[in-house]
Amino acid sequence: MSSLVNLDITDERIGYLTLNRPGAANSLSTALLDELASALEEVKRSDANVLVVTGSGEKAFCAGADLKERAGMSEYKVVRTVEKIGDTIRKLEQVEIPTIAMINGAAYGGGLELALACDLRVMTSHAKIGLTETSLAIIPGAGGTQRLTRLIGLGRAKEMIFTAKPIQADKALTIGLVEGVYTGGELRDETYALAAQIAKNGPIALKQAKRAIQNGSQTDLATGLEIERMCYQRTIPTEDRIEGLQAFKEKRKPQYTGK
Repeated sequence: MSSLVNLDITDERIGYLTLNRPGAANSLSTALLDELASALEEVKRSDANVLVVTGSGEKAFCAGADLKERAGMSEYKVVRTVEKIGDTIRKLEQVEIPTIAMINGAAYGGGLELALACDLRVMTSHAKIGLTETSLAIIPGAGGTQRLTRLIGLGRAKEMIFTAKPIQADKALTIGLVEGVYTGGELRDETYALAAQIAKNGPIALKQAKRAIQNGSQTDLATGLEIERMCYQRTIPTEDRIEGLQAFKEKRKPQYTGK
């Protein structure tokens, strides 16, 4: 039986996590969620410096919840399943290393919520993305109302959620929902270039930079600056900091070890 989630980590310390249900638009079945949670734990134990999240095939990144599976659920089971999706997406958000959603196809509902939990998002030019829940008489329940609003602003988030209308890639780029849009042939190469540029940097510095940004962005400026100060201080006693200075002095590429 093939895995519903595949995880590969390259020698360059780039992790590739792929949702593998192409026949079901990579939708979030309970079994896939279990495998995704396990894969994220494996990422934490790995030496990856950056994680790319994508879907298999070319049609869908992730179509959200598995509605066929949900159709047979009781109301209680539906609530528990939505909580499970939200908890799993939160685990992705809490991964210490930088994460990139490579949106290779449609991303609807929970699929877009999954991408919103990543630090960066790039997408193929032919894809559409949206939070479509209100068209099904429900609302985004795995972080969409909160993360989308923080990312693109109140009015634009309300428009997307109230209309339930998916948007094209060019609009997603214009409103800051994604950082880049590329043709299908360019997407993987451009995502790799972005990931490689991140992965070569100091592992501890990357984690502390992410922590400073994420924690600081949720508070006032004075508190955020103190968070930054604390995160900066954690990079000072590291071997990597000394290696970075020495490599700069010797005009060579640093060899970071995460220590």
